[in-house]
Amino acid sequence: MPLALCCMSHSPLLDITEQSPELEADVRAALSAARAFAEDFAPDVVVVFAPDHFNGFFYRLMPPFCVGMAATTVGDYGSLAGTLHVPTGLAQACAQAVLADGVDLSISHRMKLDHSSAQPLRELFGALDARPVIPVFINAAAAPLGPLARTRQLGAAIGRFFGRRDERVLLVGSGGLSHDPPVPTLDSAPAAMAERLVSGRPLTIEEAARKHTGAIAEGLRLADGSSERRPLSPAWDTEFLSLVTSGALTELDGWSNDEIGQHGSGAHEIRAWIAAYSALDAAGPYEATYRYYRPIPEYIAGFAVTTARPGGADN
Repeated sequence: MPLALCCMSHSPLLDITEQSPELEADVRAALSAARAFAEDFAPDVVVVFAPDHFNGFFYRLMPPFCVGMAATTVGDYGSLAGTLHVPTGLAQACAQAVLADGVDLSISHRMKLDHSSAQPLRELFGALDARPVIPVFINAAAAPLGPLARTRQLGAAIGRFFGRRDERVLLVGSGGLSHDPPVPTLDSAPAAMAERLVSGRPLTIEEAARKHTGAIAEGLRLADGSSERRPLSPAWDTEFLSLVTSGALTELDGWSNDEIGQHGSGAHEIRAWIAAYSALDAAGPYEATYRYYRPIPEYIAGFAVTTARPGGADN
């Protein structure tokens, strides 16, 4: 049951903007450390816990959790578009085990994912299909959201499933930390966009262009202090990192959705980290082997990268 973990923030602005050489070198060094960790571990299968930004999941049917039996990425913001190599039989067995463990979830044989899944796979392995991948969608954008305890229980159930098997499994959590991106909400979006959040129709060329340029402009405003979005929360981010890397996962059960939302709508993406760390925790005590954090308004993200392995493990 060899398990290892890599959690990382994602941001489309990492790819579609050019920042100072110092900033880009700093972030790339952290991502390179994560990639070296993944290459050294050499997983047989990767489990990616990730949210979605109304690119694959919509209000016409919005599950809190969903395991992909087959999946493609949409290529938003110029991220990799293509088909993941999903081991369908193993994904089905995992979903069945989670259900038997008392955690309700959906399955999809035509899952669509966005940059939140494509970016970490590219950074860790260079391609979408370099390794077998089981994608696990966690709703972090579409209210109402469940309590963090349910996300922790989902991760623990997945960890227990793989703990009974022999595959080398890399658990990847993608998202967060504090950030307030310009993602529309159902109750505040213009009528045409609100309809899309429900129906899932493709973006028009004009809508896609506005989304692209709007993200870049918001990053610039956040960096120069003129943004009306919520600012990054380094103290909150650091507290969260300390809890997950130390194994104090149950302390997060008391964090309410309202409290999390005070650190930006995107802050709910910490759920992907909680699920990944809870899966690792199911195998026993663990130790963090790498930790990077930097508040990066240019990327609209409290940007973090961590790796971890079972404590004392040398597998």
